[in-house]
Amino acid sequence: MNVTVNQKNIDLPDNATVADLVAQMQAKPPFAVAVNLQFVPKARYAQHALAAGDAVEVIAPVTGG
Repeated sequence: MNVTVNQKNIDLPDNATVADLVAQMQAKPPFAVAVNLQFVPKARYAQHALAAGDAVEVIAPVTGG
């Protein structure tokens, strides 16, 4: 299935979860994830199934001012 991650199209296996996506991306903590503009808590990554066409943002904090 195809999802958009940080405005880039990514192919994932059917029934992929947020945990699968984060593992594929090899994202380094700290970061936050939102699916279709809804925050997904880290404790829910393995249960939150993705669907074709979902828009995912993986956001890392920025320091400085």
